[in-house]
Amino acid sequence: MKRLLRINRYLAAAGFGSRRACDELIRSGEVRINGEKVASLSVLVDPERDRVTVNGVEVGGIEPPVLLVLNKPTGVMSTAVDTHGRRTVVDIAREAGCAERLFPVGRLDLDTSGIIIITNDGDLAYRLTHPRYKVEKTYEVVVQGVVEEGTVGTLAGGVDIDGFTTQPCTISVLRRLRNSTKLEVRLKEGRKRQIRRMFRLFGHDVVELRRIAIGDLAFDDLDTGDIRPLTVEEDKRLRELSGLA
Repeated sequence: MKRLLRINRYLAAAGFGSRRACDELIRSGEVRINGEKVASLSVLVDPERDRVTVNGVEVGGIEPPVLLVLNKPTGVMSTAVDTHGRRTVVDIAREAGCAERLFPVGRLDLDTSGIIIITNDGDLAYRLTHPRYKVEKTYEVVVQGVVEEGTVGTLAGGVDIDGFTTQPCTISVLRRLRNSTKLEVRLKEGRKRQIRRMFRLFGHDVVELRRIAIGDLAFDDLDTGDIRPLTVEEDKRLRELSGLA
């Protein structure tokens, strides 16, 4: 029996990013099957017979899955490439000897450190980042000033930021000092600079932000800047968390 795949899933499996990113490629008119522009996201492709191109370059076929975890340092971009020539998480993967087409799963700001997954598995990337699948990410954050319990409760319940309301999350105070507070924040969504914007609403600028876990995986063996493949058990657990087991 032939195995037909939706075009976005095929492109994701070939290393062109998450399904959402592949949908954008298709909508932009950059994808063709056997010379014909793909006009619908529901088009099916036969990986063994059809010739698929992106911007005129033939897709080489489905790549074997690669799944890496990096403890990202600050100052490194969470992108595959950077137009300003700054170092990226994929550059670190290349330096470690990975030649496959890779992309980061979600983003950490330039000045945020911590755990980030790098892969060519578009299905897994999509599920790990989409709020629908509720994969929790845990952060340690240090902010200026003393954060009161009332503020913690308000932030945890959801707040309005520039027209959208954040989903309820879990926030715990780890330490209060005279001029700063260290907290743990657990989110099941990840809007742009969300944690920084949440605390800024109450006058607390973020001094330090670090992602320390994805789901119940903390990768405690990784020092800052370290990168390695996921173990079989870690790979299995990530797929369980995202509903792909």
